[in-house]
Amino acid sequence: MFPGVDDDTRGADRSSLASSAGEGPDLPGSIAQCHAEIERLHCELRARDQGSVRSHRISVLDHQRGTFARALSLARTGVWVCALPGNELEWSDVVYDIFDLPRGSKLVREQIVGLYPPASLARLEALRSQAIATGGGFGFDAEIVTARGDHRWIRITATVESEAGEPVRIFGTKQDITEEKLALDRIRYLAAHDVMTGLSNRAAFQEKLAGLTTADALSGSGACLFLIDLDGFKTLNDTFGHAAGDDCLKEAAGRLTRIFGDASMIARVGGDEFAVIVEGGKEPRFVPLLGQIIVQDLRQTVSSAGVAVTVGASVGIAFADGTSPETLFRRADTALYAAKAGGRSQFRIFDDDLDPALRENASAA
Repeated sequence: MFPGVDDDTRGADRSSLASSAGEGPDLPGSIAQCHAEIERLHCELRARDQGSVRSHRISVLDHQRGTFARALSLARTGVWVCALPGNELEWSDVVYDIFDLPRGSKLVREQIVGLYPPASLARLEALRSQAIATGGGFGFDAEIVTARGDHRWIRITATVESEAGEPVRIFGTKQDITEEKLALDRIRYLAAHDVMTGLSNRAAFQEKLAGLTTADALSGSGACLFLIDLDGFKTLNDTFGHAAGDDCLKEAAGRLTRIFGDASMIARVGGDEFAVIVEGGKEPRFVPLLGQIIVQDLRQTVSSAGVAVTVGASVGIAFADGTSPETLFRRADTALYAAKAGGRSQFRIFDDDLDPALRENASAA
């Protein structure tokens, strides 16, 4: 016994303990509820995480789509789809822009193909028909005239999609390659032309000359070669400077073009040297007249501060006559040397009576 603690107090304590012990059966249910709540929270968090991942993936996909669309736009490339067999067209905005048509406007294929010049349209229709028939595809560069009348070049790619063996649509890309085409054309032009005069250059002349086969020469077409050298050109350059010399060359080129408008080729083959290839259309009896016209029309007198310099032309002419291109050039060169040796500002037509020494000198030049 503890002092001061009576039996009633002890009885109350026992009653309290009994009451606490009586709550024991409810504890397992509370723990189960806690586990359920924890699992619910876990599921909610997982759903949230999945939604966040999905949202992130959608955001990345949208960004990639936007980047792709911008890249296509910068490359002036658009997407097109044509449903078959009805030929209903769908274009992306860039394709509308390429053709100078309002974005989203109604597309009628019969009207669109009218924007292709005949040569490009014929090629397009042939390739398209073949692709649809075979289930394949194609690609080619086409010229168009836009709705505003501008000439452009586009690069077309196409693929046919089939279902159950039947073509249901044809689709691909159209890219504006006008700038690329112009740059390539410029490169090709510079590769074959003299920048100063606009005439063909030596490389183009040699290629053309090499193409004059013996069969061509024997065909009776009257092909012949004119070689022209300006007399007094060095004196003009030394007296008035290179600007005056350049003007003289341009003027000579223009006059030769007027004389030989129908020639196969007019070329500047050296500093003050020109060549003209005529294939057919000129009877041999007219060739001496042409030689005389060249001598007369290419004569120029340049004056400044009381000083005058006259520039003339010496001309050598040779007929193909079944010869090789190399022999044709050698003969014309020999005739040109003979014209210069004979006093300049005249023409000579090659014949077998020319001094062999002249031919040797011409070949060595």
